[in-house]
Amino acid sequence: MLKITLLENIHPVASTLFRQHGFDLIQTSAGALEGQALRDVLHDTHVLGIRSKTTIPADLFELAPNLLAVGCFCIGTDQVDLQAAQAKGISVFNAPYANTRSVAELVLGQIIMLMRRIPEKDRAAHRGEWHKAVDGACEVRGKVLGIVGYGHIGTQLSVLAESIGMRVIFYDILDKLALGNAQKVLSLDELLALSDIVSLHVPATPETENMMDAVALKKMKPNSFLINASRGLVVDLNALAHSLKEKHLSGAAIDVFPLEPANKGDIFSSPLQNLSNVILTPHIGGSTLEAQENIAVDVADKLLRYIQHGSTAGSVNMPQITLSAVSKHVRFRHIHRNVPGVLAKINDIFSSRNLNIAAQYLQTNDQCGYVVIESDSAFDKVNDPVSVLNDLHKIEGTIRAW
Repeated sequence: MLKITLLENIHPVASTLFRQHGFDLIQTSAGALEGQALRDVLHDTHVLGIRSKTTIPADLFELAPNLLAVGCFCIGTDQVDLQAAQAKGISVFNAPYANTRSVAELVLGQIIMLMRRIPEKDRAAHRGEWHKAVDGACEVRGKVLGIVGYGHIGTQLSVLAESIGMRVIFYDILDKLALGNAQKVLSLDELLALSDIVSLHVPATPETENMMDAVALKKMKPNSFLINASRGLVVDLNALAHSLKEKHLSGAAIDVFPLEPANKGDIFSSPLQNLSNVILTPHIGGSTLEAQENIAVDVADKLLRYIQHGSTAGSVNMPQITLSAVSKHVRFRHIHRNVPGVLAKINDIFSSRNLNIAAQYLQTNDQCGYVVIESDSAFDKVNDPVSVLNDLHKIEGTIRAW
């Protein structure tokens, strides 16, 4: 029986799915683990489920001899050393799109709140002040929303924004098909100059780091708004604070930050604190009950398909092979360094044992190869699956076989 460990209060539907598939040895923890506690868990766990707070660097994979897979029950995988996992034949999965709707809805709500100047009026009301004046509050209908990064979240936001009467333009480094009446612009500068609201939905790359710096912020339309629900390093927050204080921008909503508290009780600090018409949220774009359940189902399903059938579909560090359930065949899986001759040696093991290969699947990336072999032969005491696996392990370049 495989031991499955789920940390960080992963939605219980994940445990339910594992048990429905016959996996009873499930250990759960409400919080993240570190130090010796994490090392103890990794020593005998076969499948590990984490969220964003548990960090697994390269050295910890050396202490996990039985670990087959890591499920990141979240969007990103920055907390896991993917190359080290690959070198050990450990497949890593995540749920990159499961919270798409939740993020898009939050951004749409922030757009309305900012343009109606709700943050400053809310704070005034809490102080006992009654600020009923218009003070530049506007409807969003007819305003231009500029979306930077027209991926899964950007397109969802585009559709939602159009449904309430906004005009949508977008910029993406890739050629993307526009949805609805959205229009693509040719440059980021053009989008910044035309947009009443700019919403960022880009990945964390060297090209996007500080993409919205002082120079870019100056190019934004006067009295416009900036929203960042993508990655914390995309916006220079000091430059943004300066732009807000100088009244070039009318407001901002920031959900992600360069440095975020690791634990609930840690102090949060930002140059945007105490500025009027600024919404600061603690990285909750995808923090809804629906999103967490969707993530749990998505990642648990990918892990089950991998450990039961060998399918690596959705893995972020392994060659992609999509496989269905095995019926009457015996399925062998072999992960190896991507060097010449490995497949020939695998086939030689089966042919030398007079075992028929009914199907074979192979995919490689720059570092490793993943091959799945199905045999429909009748196994006996001489040609039993364990002895075949022993031979597969002996092939030079083998990382893992099972």
